[in-house]
Amino acid sequence: MVRIDRVITRGGDGGETSLGDGTRVGKASLRIEAIGAVDEANAAIGLLRVAAPAADAMLAPVQNDLFDVGADLCVPGEAGDRLRLTDVPAVRLEAEVLAMNVTLPPLRSFVLPGGTEAAARAHYARTVVRGAERAVVRLCAEETVNPAVVRYLNRLSDHLFVLARVLNSKGSGDVLWVPGAGLSDQQDPRPQADDTGEEPDGG
Repeated sequence: MVRIDRVITRGGDGGETSLGDGTRVGKASLRIEAIGAVDEANAAIGLLRVAAPAADAMLAPVQNDLFDVGADLCVPGEAGDRLRLTDVPAVRLEAEVLAMNVTLPPLRSFVLPGGTEAAARAHYARTVVRGAERAVVRLCAEETVNPAVVRYLNRLSDHLFVLARVLNSKGSGDVLWVPGAGLSDQQDPRPQADDTGEEPDGG
């Protein structure tokens, strides 16, 4: 059981913090960056839950999963009696993605982040999760990391993309990318030279 008696400890005033095994590391270390990125992803999911109560049954476990991810990352290595993520949560996400996706029309273009407020927040959460995944992959290049962590974050970003479409009236409200839409059939906004070759209004 976790017990937190004090919030202010002053232990990090020198730019270091403690990992779960007691090791002191700099707050700019790759491991702390990864843990912080996962924390940001969890906060983004919290914002999404406020806007999408209909999806709360799926999102509430995700927030708990992300705390498990953070607990895994805060103790270096993969073995030992510490909490380690398994692939069970990722399998759950995959099943939910498949169930949601069968209700959606096929995509014929990339989707822009937008539509309803809930969908926009889902897209935002997706990008934050992608950032967390990148941070963990950078850590993997330097230290041993439980591979289930990367798999989970990858599945979660897919989950949030599909959920965003569901929250956009099951895809009918998707905002689609139109390639090059702003590159043609528009007047050049730059000032035009007059017959003398000089810029108008004194250039």
